[in-house]
Amino acid sequence: MRKRGIIILGGVALVAVAAATVAVRTAGFAPTNVADGSDVRIAAAPPYDLDAAVRHLSEAAQIPTVSNQDPADNQIAEWDRLHAWLASTYPAAHGAMTRTILPNKTLVYYWPGSDASLAPIILMAHQDVVPVTPGTEKDWKYPPFAGTIADNAVWGRGTVDDKGSLIGLFEAVDALAKSGFKPKRGIYLVSGHDEEAGGSGAIAAAAKLKAEGVKAIYTLDEGGLILADTPVIDGPAIMIGISEKGYATLKVTANAPGGHSSMPPAETGVTTLAKAVLAIADKPFPLEIRGPGEQMIEALAAKKGGTTKMAVANQWLFGRLLKGGIADTPSTAAAFHTTIAPTMLEGSPKENVLPQSANALINYRIAPWNSSADVMARAKAAVGDAKVDLAWVKPPREPSRVSSTSSQGWKWIAAAARAEAPDAVLTPMLVVAGTDSRSMEPVSEDVYRFMPLRVSLKESAMIHGTNEHMAIDSFKKMIDFYARLIATSAG
Repeated sequence: MRKRGIIILGGVALVAVAAATVAVRTAGFAPTNVADGSDVRIAAAPPYDLDAAVRHLSEAAQIPTVSNQDPADNQIAEWDRLHAWLASTYPAAHGAMTRTILPNKTLVYYWPGSDASLAPIILMAHQDVVPVTPGTEKDWKYPPFAGTIADNAVWGRGTVDDKGSLIGLFEAVDALAKSGFKPKRGIYLVSGHDEEAGGSGAIAAAAKLKAEGVKAIYTLDEGGLILADTPVIDGPAIMIGISEKGYATLKVTANAPGGHSSMPPAETGVTTLAKAVLAIADKPFPLEIRGPGEQMIEALAAKKGGTTKMAVANQWLFGRLLKGGIADTPSTAAAFHTTIAPTMLEGSPKENVLPQSANALINYRIAPWNSSADVMARAKAAVGDAKVDLAWVKPPREPSRVSSTSSQGWKWIAAAARAEAPDAVLTPMLVVAGTDSRSMEPVSEDVYRFMPLRVSLKESAMIHGTNEHMAIDSFKKMIDFYARLIATSAG
């Protein structure tokens, strides 16, 4: 009886210690190494004509620089038309900057700084847009390439992705040039021609800058945004991408004798392939609360407080519960592991013929702590001795490096964003898609991905979707953001 009492007392003591540890860690919890930019003195945005800027975005949306799956289908003359339009619409910007048009239609502008010892900045926004899905034109409230100004917005393909940023940048640079602004550090404006189809333009631009010995203090491109109804806090958050996932597509091939479907063997090429694909999909990469995803939930949990803050602050105790909650939402879970998505299957060209070769494509988005070598090793382990071949469709793109959340570049961007959204929580994030900015890693100390566009989760579906539009109020904030950022970091 005495021994039992001692055990009970020991258990109570352990619970008390655990409870005290949880309380202390929760009380002292704060996001790790994320500067808020409060020590930055933000420059004012110069005056500009907002009505004219809105018309300019409308005009740009009417130039269909559509990147098709097959580049041979692209109407290259539209890129030439856009270049001529930019030059005639923004004379002050073109007077201040030199322009290089690469052979593939990518643009590289440079505004020299007065102090050559200062590292320059690189600002990016791509020229091309995705096609409108055939047959969906009738679903648009206004024609997708009309650039209609209505309902306090500009409507059309590309108004958000990414001509909103492109025109916002030119409006800001033009206004600064007109105001007499003289940068101390150089400013590069890089606009890829094919971000939506691989980003070869950005690769060429980065090669040019590297050859010229450029090493920027930061690069800023599209990626994160201001999410109005952010999960966890159900409120606004400034989400700045500090890394983006890698990209790889694995081809799984099962070879077999083939023959007539009336006399099938015990296992066909298709069944072998199906088993292999299921084996790979059934061995997912584990969720890991680390990297940019961890920094994101730390910032959101600190704002939310209560049991959410307690769980994030005490992952030693609540880690499994936390991962379970993350796993319930695929869009959130994607920031915490390498994803595996079988997307395409190919077998026989005829229903009564056994294929001699059946194959599947599996698309991976690789987390920053994994590599393509990890992906291949895991796929091989999953299929075991199955009679399939595994090969990359093309060389994988490895994950980007993770940029600092305490550097001067981060502080400038954070401060400029907070000036446009003072009510929002500031948080780093992992970009699960791809941007042109990844190509700038060799020529930039840090690379960030953010546009100051405030949208809800539901509204974000318009990007690459139907009824894409830029609210005029959001466009104004975008111009102001870019102007403040340039004047602050390059002034």
